[in-house]
Amino acid sequence: MPTKQPPEPFGAEFGVPGSTDGPPARRPLGFRTRLFTMLLLFAIIPAALLTILWGVTVGTALPLVTGQAGWDSVAATGRRAIAAAEQARLTTTQRSALDAHERELRASLEQAQRFNYLLRRGAEVIVLSSLFVLAAITYAGTRVAGHLSRQLSRPIDELVEWTELIRHGESLPQSTTPHRRGAPEFEILRQRMRVAAVALDIGRQRAVEAERLRTFRESARQVAHELKNPLTPIRFAIDRLRRGVSPALMESVDVLATESARLERTARSFSQFGKLPEGPAAAIDVGDLVRYTARATMPETMTLVLSIAPDLPMITGYYDALVGALTNVLLNAVDACDGHGTITVHAEPATLDHRPAVRISVADTGPGIDAEHLRRIWEPYVSQKIGGTGLGLAIARQAVWAHDGSVHAESTVGHGTRIEFTVPVDAGVDTRSL
Repeated sequence: MPTKQPPEPFGAEFGVPGSTDGPPARRPLGFRTRLFTMLLLFAIIPAALLTILWGVTVGTALPLVTGQAGWDSVAATGRRAIAAAEQARLTTTQRSALDAHERELRASLEQAQRFNYLLRRGAEVIVLSSLFVLAAITYAGTRVAGHLSRQLSRPIDELVEWTELIRHGESLPQSTTPHRRGAPEFEILRQRMRVAAVALDIGRQRAVEAERLRTFRESARQVAHELKNPLTPIRFAIDRLRRGVSPALMESVDVLATESARLERTARSFSQFGKLPEGPAAAIDVGDLVRYTARATMPETMTLVLSIAPDLPMITGYYDALVGALTNVLLNAVDACDGHGTITVHAEPATLDHRPAVRISVADTGPGIDAEHLRRIWEPYVSQKIGGTGLGLAIARQAVWAHDGSVHAESTVGHGTRIEFTVPVDAGVDTRSL
């Protein structure tokens, strides 16, 4: 039975260190070496071929240009003709003409030999010049190939290392130099990879948080169910006791009623945390939602400042879930101010991941939250209030996340806290995140 081969480790094809677990294999040539070799050969091979072709052309054409063989033949036949003519009886005029022809023949042969000598020397100069040009091209090709290979290989090697960092969930290095290596397109690619790494990191965090909160929700459902079952007969029993108990025991009955009511509120909180919204999503007027929720939640002892932009767009989502989220934040703000102070609620257009959105913010004048506790305010069962369940902000965050939105909190000790919700207009509602 054939065995299944394990997949090649991520980054192994790029030669990333530590990407293999098996025995060390023979490492191939690096990308820069291969690129340098290809660029160099691309420059040298055409130059070498042209040099060879030029040398062959010169070597073939020179004999045709000089006509050395023809001059040698003319010299041999001319000498024989002159020798034969000298043996005959010639007149003075003929003898003068023959001497003149012999002088012209010798001068022409001498000129031909000189020209042949110059052509041979010229051929040597041409060959040496060709070799020099070839060497210059080789040197220039080496420099250009080295520069291009560095400009291409260094950014690619850097980006390959970044993929390994992203794979392990590590932060990408921040550049402090104004001029980075490589072409400008590599800097654009770096920026896009940073954006992708941030988005991937947020996705990982949300996936882990969603899984953890699913476990919390399941526990909350079970706790709410276990609390609700005995609370109903307890309330009935307390009502019967109120009708027939003696005045001496009435205080104890009141304690039972108060604590059972507290348990009922706790069960309601757990039930709300584990409950999913029902029905289809609908269009929501955020301005009306904020206005109604803020006025319905604020006690008369506090000052409410509403700032709702007139051009707020409609969003698509679950009205009750968003009202519950905003109510929880407002109630926390009221508790932080101890029922006195000012709460400011803003609703304004915004953008989220380049999409139109609506931002709702709630700012109070309470004592504020220190940095250590501020990081944990969104976690379930984390509360600074005595008797609090710590589910209010956890429910609020899950409602906003379910609408593909984001939450943000900032606080200054002694000056208050500010909570922000940002929900996109075209939210892709996912009830599994609630």
